[in-house]
Amino acid sequence: MYLKKIKLLREKISDNNEYPFSIPCMKHFDELNLTKSVTFFVGENGSGKSTMLEGIADKCDFNTAGGGRGNVYDVHASQSALGDYLRLGWMPKTGNGFFLRAESFYQFASHLDQLKQDDPSYSYGRYGGQSLHEQSHGESFLSLFKNRFDGKALYLLDEPEAALSPARQLVFLRVIHDLATKENAQFIIATHSPILLGYPDAEIFSFDQEKIDFIDYEMTDHYQITHYFLQNRERILSELLKDEDE
Repeated sequence: MYLKKIKLLREKISDNNEYPFSIPCMKHFDELNLTKSVTFFVGENGSGKSTMLEGIADKCDFNTAGGGRGNVYDVHASQSALGDYLRLGWMPKTGNGFFLRAESFYQFASHLDQLKQDDPSYSYGRYGGQSLHEQSHGESFLSLFKNRFDGKALYLLDEPEAALSPARQLVFLRVIHDLATKENAQFIIATHSPILLGYPDAEIFSFDQEKIDFIDYEMTDHYQITHYFLQNRERILSELLKDEDE
């Protein structure tokens, strides 16, 4: 564990009706205490979970377009709207880590190719030995996780399942487990995946209500909807897809 507390500096906010403070869960947010090496943020799109993750990345001096402290490149609209209003509590503090934004991963891969173009001696060793663009989307994600990630670091991942098949999500769970238990890594992950959320003894925070609060795995929409669909597929599809004139 490295990051223990996320606190909102309300005294710096001039207008509570402006984004991101207009997001329902942010109206009542003061601080969040983290107690596990693996933490998940869940919620519908627009609930604020990615905004929070991006703000943490900003305070860690990670590139908010995706990457670590040493990755310097720009992506439009990647600036954090929340970072200036957060205070992070550490014990101990670490500058090692990485921020993954699934939506801008292509630009991150292009950034690495530009480094190679500028300096032919640059090595892709930390990314599987070859350009991420020369690997499939899922392979490039796993190359990053298996080769770039190591111990004593904080990893902030925004929807890492975006490029991973269900089978590869299971592989990724093993990567998380090995890094968290054997190499003292910490993960904070925003996800919609019921597979990733099943990681044992993780802490799950829901952003769907007016207050960011802990939620049990089985109480998440991701689990309940998926479970209900798998148990009642034919009936659900019959109702969902029936002709409106019937």
